[in-house]
Amino acid sequence: MPCELSIVIPAFNEGRVLPQTLDTIKAIAEKVTASYEIIVVDDGSTDGTSNVVDSAHDISPQIKGIVLSRHFGKEAALYAGLKHSSGRAVITLDADLQHPPRLIPEMLEHWRKGAEIVHGVKRDRGADSLLHRLSAAVYNTVFSRLSGFDLRGSSDFKLLDRRVVDVLTKSLPEYGRFYRGLSAWVGYRQVSLPFDVAPRKYGESRWGGLSLIRYAIQTVTAFSSLPLMIVPVLGLIMLGIALILGIEAIVSRISGHAISGFATLEITILFSGSLIMIGLGVIGQFMARMFDEIKRRPICLISRVIGLNNSFDTYQ
Repeated sequence: MPCELSIVIPAFNEGRVLPQTLDTIKAIAEKVTASYEIIVVDDGSTDGTSNVVDSAHDISPQIKGIVLSRHFGKEAALYAGLKHSSGRAVITLDADLQHPPRLIPEMLEHWRKGAEIVHGVKRDRGADSLLHRLSAAVYNTVFSRLSGFDLRGSSDFKLLDRRVVDVLTKSLPEYGRFYRGLSAWVGYRQVSLPFDVAPRKYGESRWGGLSLIRYAIQTVTAFSSLPLMIVPVLGLIMLGIALILGIEAIVSRISGHAISGFATLEITILFSGSLIMIGLGVIGQFMARMFDEIKRRPICLISRVIGLNNSFDTYQ
C-alpha cells in the first residue's frame, strides 16, 4: 500500500546502533506524517542486524526489512531499498546516525514546496581524520572537473520524489551504480540542505585508503570518459620527447660531438614503457566496466523480506 514517506536505511553490521536509530527516526516520522514506512536493507550483515529488524517489525509494522543474500555493497543496498519503497517521497540515510534524522521535517517541507530532490550536503565532516578530509577534497574536485557535476560535500542523505525514484530504479538499470552521481545527473528541481556530520556512536569507518581509491576509480569511470584522454596526451608527450632527442642527435652529429649514450637510451625506454602501461591501465579500467555491464548480472539478490508484500529474489 503506497504511503507518503519511505525512509530507506542501508545497514551492514549496524546491529548495536540500529535500535536507537529506528526509535529516533520513528519518533520523528510520526510527527511529520501519518503515513510512513521505514525500510532497513541488511547488506549481508553477520552481527544479527536482521534480527533487530524482525524484533522492531513485531512491535511497529511500519518498520520493514530486506535481507540481501550476501554483502553486495552500499550502492546495491540503496537500490534494493528504493526499488521496494512505496512512498511518494523517499529519504535515504545511514544507519549510524551520522546523517541527522532531525532534518527529516525540513526535507519534507522542501518537498512539499515543490523540490523533487533534496541533497544533504556536509558542512562539517565531523571527526574525520585530516588525511580523509584531504582525500575527499581531492576526489570531489577531480570528479567535479571530469564529470561536470559538483559533488563537494555530497552524501547519501537525500530526499527523492517518487518520479525520481522511478527513474533511478527503472530507467537507469546500470550495474555499476553511483547513487550520489545519478541523483545529480537526473536533474529535476534540486535543493541543497547543509548539515554537520555527527560522530559515530559505535565502531569506526570502514573506508580505508584502498577502498577510497577503488571507489574513486569506479565512480569517475562511471561518469566521465575524459580519463581516456590520458592515452593520447601521453602519446603526445612521448612524441615531444622523441622530437627533442632527435634534434639533439642531429645537432650533436653536425657539431661533431658524441651522441648521448646508453644511459639516455635506457631512461627513454623506461619512461616510454611507463607511459604505455599507464595508458593501457586507463583503457583497462573502462573495459572492465564494460565487461561488468554486458554480463547483465542482477545488482543484488534478496534472501528474504520483512513486512513487505512482494519479494523479488533478483533485480535486473
